[in-house]
Amino acid sequence: MSKDLSEGDSLNSFSRYYDFNFAKVNCVAYKDACSAHQINNFPSIVQFKDGKEVKRTKGAQELNVLSNWVEEVLESVRPGSRTQGGPKLPKVGDHSVATGPETEEEAKEGETSEKPAESTSATKSTPTETIKTAPAKAKSTLNPSGVSQPLTAESFQKQVTNTLDPWFVKFYAPWCHHCQAMQPNWAQMAREMRGKLNVGEVNCDVEKRLCKDAHVKGYPTLLFFRGGERVEYNGLRGIGDLIDYAKNAVDIGGGVDDVDFATFEKLEETEEVIFVYFYDHATTSEDFMALERLTLSLIGHAKLVKTTDPEMAKRFKISTWPRLMVSRDGKPSYYTAIAPKDMRDSRKVLNWMKSVWLPIVPELTSSNAREIMDGKLVVLGILSRSRSDEFIIAKREIKNAALEWIDKQTHMFELERQELRDAKQLRIEEAEDRNDQRALRAAKGIRINMDDIERKNVGFAWVDGVFWERWIRTTYGIDVKDGEKVVINDEDNRRYWDVTITGEPIRPSRTSILETIGKVVKSPPQITAKSTTGRFTGIFYQVRGFCSGHPWVALGVAIGFLLAGSLFGKSRMRRRTFGNTGGFFQLDGKEGLLGGAGGGKND
Repeated sequence: MSKDLSEGDSLNSFSRYYDFNFAKVNCVAYKDACSAHQINNFPSIVQFKDGKEVKRTKGAQELNVLSNWVEEVLESVRPGSRTQGGPKLPKVGDHSVATGPETEEEAKEGETSEKPAESTSATKSTPTETIKTAPAKAKSTLNPSGVSQPLTAESFQKQVTNTLDPWFVKFYAPWCHHCQAMQPNWAQMAREMRGKLNVGEVNCDVEKRLCKDAHVKGYPTLLFFRGGERVEYNGLRGIGDLIDYAKNAVDIGGGVDDVDFATFEKLEETEEVIFVYFYDHATTSEDFMALERLTLSLIGHAKLVKTTDPEMAKRFKISTWPRLMVSRDGKPSYYTAIAPKDMRDSRKVLNWMKSVWLPIVPELTSSNAREIMDGKLVVLGILSRSRSDEFIIAKREIKNAALEWIDKQTHMFELERQELRDAKQLRIEEAEDRNDQRALRAAKGIRINMDDIERKNVGFAWVDGVFWERWIRTTYGIDVKDGEKVVINDEDNRRYWDVTITGEPIRPSRTSILETIGKVVKSPPQITAKSTTGRFTGIFYQVRGFCSGHPWVALGVAIGFLLAGSLFGKSRMRRRTFGNTGGFFQLDGKEGLLGGAGGGKND
């Protein structure tokens, strides 16, 4: 609780008078302290006395509940010092309390005494005054009670499947410990979404068929439904995470916002990733329908807007419409559409969006770890928020390295594409010179598809070295207390690099990072990798990596081993047949073991 500095040593100050204090602990920064007190739900409020726990509550609480709790504690410390009925509490959203009665009980008495006067004045009011009364606003039909509504197979079909209303639904089992731990946060989220978003829950022990139809494979499963479409929520289950996702779902439910240049600049101040759909008067309804189908999958990931502003087109050099672009920290990337149908291919567009909807340098968390690490090399900065200056500098250097690497790869991409275009044009000119119509048609039919060219994808991220201390120490052998470090991780092959070509640790500087990436992406890498697993598992992934990188060589080696094994087996069989006196093969032979040359008696 904040207090004036001038009262800090005064006996009349709140803390000195009651010997009672308020404090808060950030469980992200001080995980060990929270684990020691078994804090598994957020928020959790714990009362301590003489170092021992007295009382605990889980989940968000109403203001009057917390006020009554504090009043009980203060009254027990200083009996008779608190007023009966407790203090007058402010309304939600207010920053002060209106003057008037000291307690809620007095306020109620005042309201009771004023009712006769109000009744009298009401009888004297004229009909004209009654007509002037403003009509009450229509109440929203979405989650009117602010609770998570239990759903059955029948009510689910009636209220969720057959309507266009948005629903956030939890599929759970009563015996599931994770479901029980999440329940207070889910209930609080439902209260926050009162009048904004329908919230429901399905007991899969009772509604087994419904859960099977929803393809529920684990508990709890959280699904967002709207108009026959659905998307699964895979994020964290804290109260703040659930509310943020629900609010994003409500915002997207309103459709794709149309923005101008000034509005977009304001969005850039708060959003790291923004998808922009450029359109003009010729854009068809089919194009807009395809755009609307994308909104559901973007909940919790990125913002999607559309625009016809010429200033926006000028800034991002747009000359054809419709066009889809993503701005990540102000750096644009474009969706390549060869034909108009490619802009309406929702699956193809969504796959591209998934490849670019993370920030340029995202924070690695449990919810996005697979998305960041799988299928690519990742430059991972291991940082500590406790060293604020070093944290800011290191994060900026990693981001600058990422931007330079993206610029370099974009330039190489353009060169490769131009080289393919030149080769196509050369074939066309050659066919025209020879007047070969068949070759000319074949040359013109060549499609330049840059997706067919294999490249080593490189991503960038950072991780909180304090929060993930144990994982970082066991995986990379790094202690963040020794300072900020950088590793280049190859999750698919369970290996990593933590030193430069000179053997020095990779520092969070663009020079050190870019020089090392250039050596690592070569085939084979010019720097020896370390394994994130045991020796035998590491050998397996090395062999697998070699086979995937050199398939024809691996095939030749495999055929060679098969031939060698076959020849070795045949030679063993020959030695066994001709060099062994035992065995049933020789017993039925009339000529005996030596083919009739033996010195036995012949009858």
